[in-house]
Amino acid sequence: KGCIRDIIPEDSPKVFEVPIDPNNIKVWESRIKYYQSYIYDLGLYPGMIYEVKDGNLVLKHVKEAEETVQLILKKFENAPPEELSYIEQWARLLEYPAPKFRYIAMDIEVYSPVATRMPDPREAAYPIICVAFYSSDGVKQVFLLRRENVEEGSEKLPEGVEIKYFDSENELIKETFDFLWRYPFVVTFNGDDFDFRYLAHRARKLGFQKDEIPIEVGKRVCLLKYGVHIDLYKFFFNRSIQVYAFGGKYRDVTLSDVGKALVELEKIALEKAISELTYRELAKYCFRDVEITYKLVSFNDELVLKLILVLSRISSMPMEDVSRQGVSRWIRNFMHREHRRRKMLIPNSEDILALKGKTATKAIIKGKKYKGAIVVDPVPGVHFNVFVMDFPSLYPSIIKIWNLGYQTVLCPHFECRSNLIPDTPHWVCKKKRALESLLIGALRDLRVQWYKPRSKDKTLSPDMRNWYEIIQGALKVILNASYGVFGSESFDLYCPPVAEATAAIGRHSITQIINKAEELGIKVLYGDTDSVFLKNPSKEQIEELEKWAEFNLKMNIDLDKVYRYVVFSSRKKNYLGVLADGSVDVKGLTGKKRHMPLFIKKAFDKLKDRLARVKNPAEFEEAKRDIINMVRECYMRLKRREWGSLHELAFNVVLGEAPEHYTKTTPQHVKAARMLKERGLELKAGDLISFVKVMNEPHVKPVELASDHEIDVDKYIAYLHSTFDQVLDALGLDFDEVIGLTKLERFM
Repeated sequence: KGCIRDIIPEDSPKVFEVPIDPNNIKVWESRIKYYQSYIYDLGLYPGMIYEVKDGNLVLKHVKEAEETVQLILKKFENAPPEELSYIEQWARLLEYPAPKFRYIAMDIEVYSPVATRMPDPREAAYPIICVAFYSSDGVKQVFLLRRENVEEGSEKLPEGVEIKYFDSENELIKETFDFLWRYPFVVTFNGDDFDFRYLAHRARKLGFQKDEIPIEVGKRVCLLKYGVHIDLYKFFFNRSIQVYAFGGKYRDVTLSDVGKALVELEKIALEKAISELTYRELAKYCFRDVEITYKLVSFNDELVLKLILVLSRISSMPMEDVSRQGVSRWIRNFMHREHRRRKMLIPNSEDILALKGKTATKAIIKGKKYKGAIVVDPVPGVHFNVFVMDFPSLYPSIIKIWNLGYQTVLCPHFECRSNLIPDTPHWVCKKKRALESLLIGALRDLRVQWYKPRSKDKTLSPDMRNWYEIIQGALKVILNASYGVFGSESFDLYCPPVAEATAAIGRHSITQIINKAEELGIKVLYGDTDSVFLKNPSKEQIEELEKWAEFNLKMNIDLDKVYRYVVFSSRKKNYLGVLADGSVDVKGLTGKKRHMPLFIKKAFDKLKDRLARVKNPAEFEEAKRDIINMVRECYMRLKRREWGSLHELAFNVVLGEAPEHYTKTTPQHVKAARMLKERGLELKAGDLISFVKVMNEPHVKPVELASDHEIDVDKYIAYLHSTFDQVLDALGLDFDEVIGLTKLERFM
């Protein structure tokens, strides 16, 4: 039971003539968790298939996967040997098949004496009255605790659902734990903060011994002593997963919203409190929650579990960690693994900053350390036949091609100083390859040249295509986030000149493309970070631009999409584009914002639908007249207070943390949440707060507590103005004129 401290004598400071200041003691790799060090040192890859031979873990050889790895190596046979070794390393991790998962989803419901009060999982003061299960091997079961004066009810449950009644809460919890011991994977939605935490604390309260409880309760997470707990709330909350893996299909990270978006299932809306439901109403409600949770991992051939598995292999992290932590941790871990594999000391961030902490360009955006991406001013108005060309994976390509990394930028070799980065005084090493360049570059090449094409290859089986789609999706998540991670001050291996160099080369590439396009006689309407909008270029002009970029910039530029027309406002990063099929892309316009009230969102959607029907410039005047009428009608409905339900005026914002944790600032949704808390409602991170704007202090009110006469109509008209003004501006219309205000009235 000893530890390293036991072999250090207590009088060690006396050995030295000068006492050591603890602040001057330098340590490295002390922040790496022991289990991660174990994984690195033994060269283990979580998520891969292992056999136990003579007491050792041995990677299982899968013949078909190895044959595919050889095919991949053949495709990249012209790559330098060092690059090829990384391509082989990644390909093996990605090509080995996923196992068939055995898992169970679980959801609990707790009695509460106050209808609006969410039981506190740390106190666990009230009984667990219902637990629902849904498993990959066919279990569909609901446990119900018998209580006095509760009716059976007549609600019909989905086919195959079995109800089991318990007279004792202890017995109900014991059988619940049996399921948790039995399955290698248990899936919840917010189980870390509620279901698992409540179960563990309630069990202790009822006299269960610690070794009888299969849950290990941590400060922020709840893990299983045997098996893997996946909390889907944490996974879907990850912004990179939301945007890159699921294309922004869901907006709010609630079980109902994610369920509706991905598996077309919503929570059952209740008209009475949980504690007032009949047994069968409660069973149906709880089972629906667990059904959504189960289907979120089972849909698309277990896409979510396989995605977590692939990310686990890439990052060398356990699946629990991958599903809970952000993309910066995934990238940090595979960087750490590579340092350890090469027997290199992992530097502390302060070591890198001491040597290479300065930047040379001036930031345009306040608070940033260096100059960021370029955004070219748009040509305001309506433009037909607009081609969008972009650099796929621009920043990962730059990191690879320019050999960027914390070791190679500003290297110590005098002869490398001539290898300058455009628009900066920084230089890059010509003698050795950066780890970032090799690792990110190999992932980028595999995605672009192997996994993306294979995911669309009709000669492969649907299962194989689906697996490749999952892999290319996982790679997209990491690659798209890599520049943001390397440029983040919180990243362990943050090196300001690397981030600055990446942005500078990005600006240089886009500027060069714009100059070349104009040289070819193409009108450039807009440029943003990694893409350019071109007005009606010919096929020959596009091909010429592609060839030029490949030869001169060593990067591909591809045709991304063709808009029937685009409406640009004078603002950057604001446009509305209509594709040939009538679908509408909206970028940066207020009407698209996720928290916007339904009243304004519906009006904006009507405007989008009307613009989608425009086929040519001649139809535009008619569309403009219709839009004028739409905006005017919306304005008059607000003025006359004709909005129907107050829910149509509600702003919907998710709590990032519990209301009491907001100390520095108090956003509007938090003010509304605190009013609900004063009424006895328990609120936690992830809860959706709906509030309206009112005339009296503090000018917001939860929608449940507000009434029509309190609404501050002027505030909503201001939102209407900001939402439509951007589009009206591009259409040559003025909001105030549209609603009929005279010039004098505008200043009143």
